[in-house]
Amino acid sequence: MVPILSARLDISNETSQFAATRIDWKETPKGHVFKAYLPRLKKEKVNVEVEEGKIFQFCGEMSRDKEEENDTWHRIERSSSKFLRKFRLPENAKMDQIKASMVNGVLTVTVPKKRGQEA
Repeated sequence: MVPILSARLDISNETSQFAATRIDWKETPKGHVFKAYLPRLKKEKVNVEVEEGKIFQFCGEMSRDKEEENDTWHRIERSSSKFLRKFRLPENAKMDQIKASMVNGVLTVTVPKKRGQEA
């Protein structure tokens, strides 16, 4: 499971290079489901956070391999970067019951709906 935090993490727009991280958001009769493809990222490096006003965000950091003094790099195409994505959910979202998991580089966040407010 990916930890769900209530604290807010400050990541500037300047370092939020992965704002273009592609997200799928579907609404089912039971809730809202978000999926993000985050290749190369370990689940320990992803945080899902809840803010006031029906907002949740996820953020993380992708880092390069550690450089050793005797290494000679011929090419570096995988860069280090941070990302931050925020979503405002509808009033029918149960913000206190968000669940998140990450399998094979896919982050899945599920937010149940309040009863009587299905699609």
